[in-house]
Amino acid sequence: MLGRELAAAGVVVVSGLARGVDAEAHRGALDSGGLTVAVLGCGIDRDYPAAHGSLAAAIVERSLLVSEYEPGVEPAPWRFPARNRLIAGLCAATIVVEARERSGALITADFALDEGREVFAVPGEITSALAAGTNALLRLGATPLTSAADVLEALGLEAPEPAASPSHPLLELLPASVDELVRASGLSAGEVASALAELEIAGLAAEGEGVFRRCG
Repeated sequence: MLGRELAAAGVVVVSGLARGVDAEAHRGALDSGGLTVAVLGCGIDRDYPAAHGSLAAAIVERSLLVSEYEPGVEPAPWRFPARNRLIAGLCAATIVVEARERSGALITADFALDEGREVFAVPGEITSALAAGTNALLRLGATPLTSAADVLEALGLEAPEPAASPSHPLLELLPASVDELVRASGLSAGEVASALAELEIAGLAAEGEGVFRRCG
């Protein structure tokens, strides 16, 4: 959600292509048509993890893969904490969504703090091990993050205007049954059924007792 909404507002989302939050941040940015940069802990020609090969290819088409290592350098455990300084250095703000007590995300946050950059942490359940690191950051003075608007405000940016709700000529004919819509619209039964399904998914129409009505 954060990756998608921030990228839609023009923010470049930087992460590490790792499993979990990293990959979701990249995917969110790509889903919105925005820009995202992946900083690798290996050579630029190595897909790591291998399962993210298609994601890396999608990032390359629109944005960047970045590495300080020469091509051919294999991933190693110590290289990932080291690359986190690059992630922090490239960013005006660092967001920690989830973190255990000894998480690599906390290393990135430390680098960001050392550089005087903004650090945001998403509050979590006090009984959750995955929230121990983020809640510790909040105790140390990190900015609580409850929505993308918190980040945009800190960066002096505004969220884009929400897109207009999808519409369809059939909406103007509701309430009506499928048969009535076929006769009134001149569309085939299949076209009407397809359009109604899209309107239902969009939350713009709902069916009850054989009659479709507008929602909202």
